[in-house]
Amino acid sequence: MFGARCLLLALRRCSSAPCPKHKQAARLRVCEALEAQEVAGDIKVQGWVRSVRSQKQVLFLHINDGSSLESLQVVADPTLEHRDLTFGSAVEVQGKLVKSLHRMQNVELKAENIRVVGPCDTLMFPFKPRERQPLEYSRQFPHLRCRTNTLSSLLRVRSEATAAIHSFFKDNGYVHVHTPIITSNDCEGAGELFHVRTSNKVQEPGENSHFFNVPAFLTVSGQLHLEVMAGAFTQVFTFGPTFRAENSQSRRHLAEFYMVEAEMSFTESLQDIIQVMEDLFKTVTSIVLSKCPQDVELFHKYISPAQKGRLEQMLKNKFVTIPYTEAVEILKRAPQTFTFQPKWGRDLQTEHEKYLVKHCGEVPVFVVNYPYDLKPFYMRDNEDGPQHTVAAVDLLVPGTGELCGGSLREERLHFLQSRLERYLDLRQFGSAPHGGFGMGFERYLQCILGVDNIKDVIPFPRFPHSCLL
Repeated sequence: MFGARCLLLALRRCSSAPCPKHKQAARLRVCEALEAQEVAGDIKVQGWVRSVRSQKQVLFLHINDGSSLESLQVVADPTLEHRDLTFGSAVEVQGKLVKSLHRMQNVELKAENIRVVGPCDTLMFPFKPRERQPLEYSRQFPHLRCRTNTLSSLLRVRSEATAAIHSFFKDNGYVHVHTPIITSNDCEGAGELFHVRTSNKVQEPGENSHFFNVPAFLTVSGQLHLEVMAGAFTQVFTFGPTFRAENSQSRRHLAEFYMVEAEMSFTESLQDIIQVMEDLFKTVTSIVLSKCPQDVELFHKYISPAQKGRLEQMLKNKFVTIPYTEAVEILKRAPQTFTFQPKWGRDLQTEHEKYLVKHCGEVPVFVVNYPYDLKPFYMRDNEDGPQHTVAAVDLLVPGTGELCGGSLREERLHFLQSRLERYLDLRQFGSAPHGGFGMGFERYLQCILGVDNIKDVIPFPRFPHSCLL
């Protein structure tokens, strides 16, 4: 019995003893391999085949994994070719990273083993190698269009722009707040809301018809929740999805889009808000241009050739500021005929916004001090006599029109009491002058990349009669 127990303990020690490990190939992303300055042995790259070219003595592949616009060239012996090794297939390639003889690339991967992880039926696949499809065509395939150069570049730009926005606010002392997506208020008062209801259609007797006991909606803005937080933090921001049930098929509207919103306490000047808006645009754009030069260049070369020059003008020039009243007078004197006749007291239309930007030299324009009746209840009354304006601002940019909207908030309780019995407590307990703004993230991307349709700057566009995936 004792001997058996000793044998069992010995076996356990042997089984737990370290075994010699086989050295695994180092996994590199395509962008890391392309940036390598030295040759490297025994590496592994995983991705999707962008092209296959078989010659008598050599097999060429180009592999992309989404980390870079440029693909990595793979050189292999023709014996490694496989019938499933086609355009679009998912592969894992193991080999050595060597110096390339081609002048357009520094390195290439000399393959020792190629494994097809997932084959691709090229006849059924909607995209073909070396074919540049229109954006409208790609939009039909939301589950596959990320494989195209255009959308993959767009997604890398989105990622870098998102990081740059967060960095800008963090570097300037703002606190990031996660504002709710489900809300009981209509911030803008426009009534274009998505109602939130449970999927349970059978209602029990005496049961409240509302899950939250009150009507609930998808948020149209995080502003009112930011105003709450601005009562304890002097600078706050949020960045998340917002929703508008606007029955519009225009190139500038989506039912779901992302908004960057900021709120600043102890702010009594509209110019302070204007300066933050301009700094945010220029800082984020400069970072995107430095981090994604190839991706941005793809749009400026193939989608909107004139956008590069316009963007350079925006970054190097000071943005223009004009009052709403002056803007209307400029429009009235315009030599062109507008579909919507400009008149004081009416909102500016897209055609007006684009003309004002052109009139001011194709640089962004801040239009300030809008008529009281055009703007929501929370904007600060300028108390300026018969015209009666509020301290509001819209930022108009070339090609896109309105990009940002902001204002000083009405912090004076007696003014709000005459307008709306809502959020009055916020004005009674330590209220301070404050203001803020919101920037549509997709419109920002349209502006810097020159994309005409907003549906092409978001991975899964939601608009009337379309909710694919």
